Amino acid sequence: MSDWKPRVFWTRSEAVPTEGGYTVQLDGRPVRTPAKAPLVVPSEPLAQALAGEWAAQAEVVVPATMPLTRTANSAIDKVSVQRAEVAEMLAEYGDADLLCYRAESPAELVARQQQAWDPMLDWAADELGARLAPRQGILHAPQDPEALSRLRARVHAMTPFELAAFHDLVSLTGSLVLGFASFLTTRSDEDLWQLSRIDETWQEEQWGADEEAQAVAALKRVAFEDARQFVSLLAPDSRP
Repeated sequence: MSDWKPRVFWTRSEAVPTEGGYTVQLDGRPVRTPAKAPLVVPSEPLAQALAGEWAAQAEVVVPATMPLTRTANSAIDKVSVQRAEVAEMLAEYGDADLLCYRAESPAELVARQQQAWDPMLDWAADELGARLAPRQGILHAPQDPEALSRLRARVHAMTPFELAAFHDLVSLTGSLVLGFASFLTTRSDEDLWQLSRIDETWQEEQWGADEEAQAVAALKRVAFEDARQFVSLLAPDSRP
């Protein structure tokens, strides 16, 4: 496998207005995505953040240090060309939302899940108009079709940039409700992430932490925070 990486050739990175939004220029030359499409994003704050990632590169470009750019590239090169498929895949999480599947025992874990997750299901009912019902055990039980239809409509209404970030927020937490809460509430990254980790935290308290699992969880948490930052940099009136 080749170790080749594109070398840094520019001295100035800046966000500039362009047709359809904002782009990043390197020494006056516009950046393109890996599929050679123009890198055009919908908001100036996002473009400025992308320019900052390009400016932070040293001798070679390290994509792992450019999470916002990667998400923007994904929105343009992947999500925009299969928007309906991506939206439908994410909407399907509503019928198997993490927050709905509860432990049958022990009583302490049952109570912890109820205390943490019931308020989020109440929020979804009030804010999204979709009441999802909890159930005990791991066997799938279908949710109310009307509630799922309302959630699906909201997901399908998202732009490719929103969907690109929403994909990470939902897949990393296993919860459509937490994905929407990441868009529509001011709850902290820490709070939302811990809500998705109730079961793992319980297991660690009982049996101790596994170093490998902790390392994987740490990477996922950073990815979750990056996706939430991407959302915050979209247009202020961007609400799914």
